[in-house]
Amino acid sequence: MLKLPFLIAIDGPAGSGKGTVAKILSQKLDLNYLDSGAIYRLIALSSSKANINQDDARLITRHLSDVDIKFIDGQAFLNGIEVSKEIRAQEVGKIASKIAQHIEVRKQILELQRGFFYGRGLVAEGRDMTTVVFPNADLKIYLDASPKERAKRRYKQLISKGIDANITDLAEEIKARDRQDMERLYSPLLVAKTANVLNSDDLSIDQTVDKIILLLKDKH
Repeated sequence: MLKLPFLIAIDGPAGSGKGTVAKILSQKLDLNYLDSGAIYRLIALSSSKANINQDDARLITRHLSDVDIKFIDGQAFLNGIEVSKEIRAQEVGKIASKIAQHIEVRKQILELQRGFFYGRGLVAEGRDMTTVVFPNADLKIYLDASPKERAKRRYKQLISKGIDANITDLAEEIKARDRQDMERLYSPLLVAKTANVLNSDDLSIDQTVDKIILLLKDKH
């Protein structure tokens, strides 16, 4: 039995499965869910449509006052328009990764991210959930997977949608994204000292969820 409110923070590289795992955990435990990456993707989409230079942190932070972000029943809304599929485009992801390097932007959305922790609690996933946004989380997870495995997963995902893809190119893109996330000056992707590290290479989504639930039981 969880002592409520309870906060689970999950970090990890792109394609490690943290989004799907976090969503299932939030449903099983009846906790709120925060996809922090979706917030950056929404900002990326909005700034792209407004033709704002993604390298100009000052303009982006000023633009944030005109951006209304909401998540309703698992769908992402930008200024009242549902854009869940649009923000998953590969180009939007690249812009989001660049925007996420700006200290000013990350600081400005901290309050928005932390606002998801209410009621019974929260499962939050991203790249700095365990280190910056929720450093006092009740349970911290670093979910990892090899670049090769993550490229395979992304390849299958794209092919299933009828999108042509090259697995070698995908692996290189993933490695480049990892470097960008791990080497940025502010809030880099890293393993928190108190995080439980799980490698999902040989685990299904359900097996990964089960392992995290076992960690919860160990804490109670």
